[in-house]
Amino acid sequence: MERIAVCPGSFDPVTIGHLDIITRASKLFDRVIVLVSKNIMKTNESFTPQERKDMILCVTKHLSNVQVDISDGLLADYVKDAGAIAIVKGLRAVSDFEYEFQMALANRKLYAGAETVFLTTTAENMYLSSSVVKQIATFGGDISHFVPPEILELIEKRLVKERLS
Repeated sequence: MERIAVCPGSFDPVTIGHLDIITRASKLFDRVIVLVSKNIMKTNESFTPQERKDMILCVTKHLSNVQVDISDGLLADYVKDAGAIAIVKGLRAVSDFEYEFQMALANRKLYAGAETVFLTTTAENMYLSSSVVKQIATFGGDISHFVPPEILELIEKRLVKERLS
């Protein structure tokens, strides 16, 4: 039986921290579906879901067991329909754990067929988030240490354009 995991997130934009978690998950599971999903708590999206999917496809093309999809529905429903056995989430700090733990319990209640697996970030990525990348880029800062090089120019152009509008 194929062991499938879903790695959900808004990925607006994808960072090297995200890529690290995706890469590590790809070594643990037969297939990893990176799921670009809607977070209703985040209202200021810089990239469309399709643009985020395309960026993730670009930076994961070397990972043969990773695919990317988009969903705006319940994660538990997607996981069940995909036949996944796990939801993979990255954790940076204790504050992440509180929220993610609540979500894991809710997802477990909605679909008991998948476990939530937490992967802790590397020390160098503990502070890194899409929000940090957007803030630095918007003010013209160097984000080259925070995002994969394949998508750096695309992200910079979009975020600088937002600042100028």
